[in-house]
Amino acid sequence: MAAGKITAIASQLPEGVLTSEALAELYPGWPLAKIIDKTGVRERRIAAVDETALDLGEKASIKLLAETGTDAGEIDFVVFCTQTPDHALPGNAVLLHRRLGLRPDCGVLDSGLGCSGFVYALAVVEGLIATGAADCVLLVTGDTYSKFIHPLDRSVRTLFGDAAAATLVRRAADDERAIGPFVFGADGRGAENLIVPAGGARLAAPAGELELEPDDFGNVRGPANLYMNGAEVMAFALKAVPEAVAKLLAKSDRSINDYDLVVLHQASALLLDKLQRKLGVGDNRFVRRLELCGNTVSSTIPLALEPHLQEVQASPRRALLVGFGVGYAWAAAEILI
Repeated sequence: MAAGKITAIASQLPEGVLTSEALAELYPGWPLAKIIDKTGVRERRIAAVDETALDLGEKASIKLLAETGTDAGEIDFVVFCTQTPDHALPGNAVLLHRRLGLRPDCGVLDSGLGCSGFVYALAVVEGLIATGAADCVLLVTGDTYSKFIHPLDRSVRTLFGDAAAATLVRRAADDERAIGPFVFGADGRGAENLIVPAGGARLAAPAGELELEPDDFGNVRGPANLYMNGAEVMAFALKAVPEAVAKLLAKSDRSINDYDLVVLHQASALLLDKLQRKLGVGDNRFVRRLELCGNTVSSTIPLALEPHLQEVQASPRRALLVGFGVGYAWAAAEILI
């Protein structure tokens, strides 16, 4: 059976920078040390007013094709994962298809998942290759959560940044499996704990800022802004992630020590610290890339993987990936890079 392999990743960060020093000046009572200790973020990249996830995804894709010497005509399928699409319709995948000038017989697919989206989309890509539907797939992740965040909501503004990543997955020459197995999970009971209530078909976005109100901690937001119940999301992650890892280890018949790299969704330093201790993984194998970009939602895992793919290695490295968050949804996978 055909099998896919990740051959390259290219990321794109906006030029705008929001430092923790600037946020510490804006939010009295949240000193710089506290912000960095809780989030692990020194600066976030913030998209310009007229810059979208599609724009960032296009730049990442062009960079990827140039760096790998891949002709646009080689792409058989585009999968675009974002929760901040340019339009309700059409989706970002077909718009990217147009911008890159891809073949008319190149397929397109959009995914609306967030923090778990890269791993879920990777499973779809592997399925496309395994069934013979595609030999070369462009997987793009991108989100601009900053557009959902009210400037006076320090609970999320200190954490999230904007970014996109383009991942090239090709059919492996020897058809040796380099992606999978996978483990998936979901629990919609946690949907209200990480949500933008307005803006979809259920509830139209309100006009202006008439419905803004502060919460008990002084954070200001309205129904068109991002809301996160940090305590509940952390409790979910501390339970779901170790369980997903245990299921994947059983499925792959391995121990956590068999993996050269462990790459979790880069949610926050505080949560990563707790999960690292629970999983018993040393610093030399536990990957972090949060400090200079923030939590970039669907792109955190490919951004964390990117520098490791660029390293020259004598033999492939085995990596364990876990995405988790909004939904709630989560997914774990094993890959070789």
